[in-house]
Amino acid sequence: MRFSRKIRGMFSQRAKVICHDLLAITLAWGVAMVARFNFSLPPEPYLTAGLSALPVVLIGQAIVARQFGLYKGMWRFASIPDLWNIIRAAVLGAVIIAIALFVINRLENIPRSIPILYPFFLIFFLGGPRLGYRFWKDHSLSLKNISGGQRVIIIGAGSGGETLIRDMIRDGAYVPVGFVDDRSALTKARIHGIPVLGTIAELPQLVSRYEVESLMIAVPSATNNEMQHIVEHCERSGVPFRTLPKIQDIVSGRVGLQEIRDVSIDDLLGREKIELDWQGIRQAVVAKSILVTGGGGSIGSELCRQIAQLGAANIIVFDKSEFNLYQIESELHAEFPQVPVHCILGDVCDHEGVESLFSLHQPQIVFHAAAYKHVPMLEKAAREAVRNNILGSFEMIEAAHRHNCDSFVLISTDKAVKPSSIMGATKRFAELLCETKNRESTTRYMTVRFGNVLGSTGSVVPLFRKQIRNGGPVTVTHPDATRFFMTIPEACQLILQATAMGQGGEVFVLDMGESINITYLAEQMIRLSGHEPGTDINIVYTGLRPGEKLAEELFRDDENLEQTAHDKLRLANHIRSERREVLYTYEQFKNGVLACDEKSVRATLRSAIPELPEYESNEQGPTILNFKIKPK
Repeated sequence: MRFSRKIRGMFSQRAKVICHDLLAITLAWGVAMVARFNFSLPPEPYLTAGLSALPVVLIGQAIVARQFGLYKGMWRFASIPDLWNIIRAAVLGAVIIAIALFVINRLENIPRSIPILYPFFLIFFLGGPRLGYRFWKDHSLSLKNISGGQRVIIIGAGSGGETLIRDMIRDGAYVPVGFVDDRSALTKARIHGIPVLGTIAELPQLVSRYEVESLMIAVPSATNNEMQHIVEHCERSGVPFRTLPKIQDIVSGRVGLQEIRDVSIDDLLGREKIELDWQGIRQAVVAKSILVTGGGGSIGSELCRQIAQLGAANIIVFDKSEFNLYQIESELHAEFPQVPVHCILGDVCDHEGVESLFSLHQPQIVFHAAAYKHVPMLEKAAREAVRNNILGSFEMIEAAHRHNCDSFVLISTDKAVKPSSIMGATKRFAELLCETKNRESTTRYMTVRFGNVLGSTGSVVPLFRKQIRNGGPVTVTHPDATRFFMTIPEACQLILQATAMGQGGEVFVLDMGESINITYLAEQMIRLSGHEPGTDINIVYTGLRPGEKLAEELFRDDENLEQTAHDKLRLANHIRSERREVLYTYEQFKNGVLACDEKSVRATLRSAIPELPEYESNEQGPTILNFKIKPK
């Protein structure tokens, strides 16, 4: 019953609009006739001809108006696109009417100026009431809402803020008190009747003066430094605040109340939008068979998503975690049903399994993201770290060579630079395996090196979130500890960009920007959760764990960084290693792993990677004896 009443209401509203437009067409035609004769009654032959032509005018113009969708739009939301449709419908309608009347009676007793005057009057009679109705509704809603709803200040008086104001006026749940904006040209300006009250630095005083209950950040184009500045003043104001997503994150293309969300740590630490050579990337990926090892992990799964969007022929996802594999398989099948996806459960260290995988699926590009990466845990498990990160990488590198793959991309880490941990040392040796193999293979072997990614599995951001959710304390290793951060999508985009650019043998280093102090990260996450550091939730310093550095680096002293064609990618020119020595060391690793000889594995790792500190094993795990970098 309710549904039928709603349908009848819709038809009733549309019938009113159609009746209005038919009346507007009649008035426009009549006024055009009268205007032609100096706004006096036309002589009888012309008046008769004009009235006789009216049915043709009504039918012709109504058909054109329907084609331009004039009866689909709601007057409440009439806008410039609606006015443009009215103009086009009026002009085209006048042309069609003139042609029809010429065919019927050669425009007898219809002055030639009538089809010219008619569309001007029609635009006025069709557009005027629509726009007038909208202005009246907006004004009445603004007056109605001024006494109810949550009082807010909008930060940013640009297009995002203007759209937000309009949505607030319609919604009624908020009372926009005013804007703040640092642009001096907007001082004392008004947008939809709402004043610009001052600058962002004045927020605390304005919040108190106008009894504001919340703040909304409407600056989608803000850089991360600008967001940090805005959030700092929002925090000082002492009221809740929310934000619109950044421009690159707004998928719908529309900015409004429905996109408002809580400020996330990505808004403060995520990086600026990067420009990529998508045409070159697409050419490198499209119609290719692509294998992603560790495809269920944070980086691997995002690589799979982006590769699927770029039109790969098929994607082979290889992972040893059945849960991660199940998750990414379900997601890819749901979001990219047109892309064939083969999810293979297996281990990169399994020679027979890897050989079968390559023989069956014949990948053309391999992204090797599978690796153990938890630094403190691997300090106690050198054999497993070497087995997975070195022996497993060797299996994949050799398989790509045997099966004539086009490209092989090793996903490395900043911890491979002057490594102080087992994990970093194993990744550094994997880089050496890639670099030496490139010299004797037609396959292009490349390494992409970058720092931490926000929100990745096992990273500090999810840990801090969990600790904050549990009421603290938040544990930080050292007050001066810093790390490089980037978002997972950006890291994967730059990996794809490096793949498209690489010729083989390169070590690409992603431009990570400025390193972030971990204490600052913890404080911001606590504040964004609505708490105060040191008051509501404490930060506890636990000391650096085995293998951890105070600060990470992205390139070695003997690597000269060079610019590439992309401003976010650097090339680390390094001294070449002897293939024979690398293979000899690999055999030592293999023998130590097969013999389950932890001491032998550690000794070989220290010999291969001189920067690695010396360790001594005990029941509690390794103890660091010497943090000094050994001379080469």
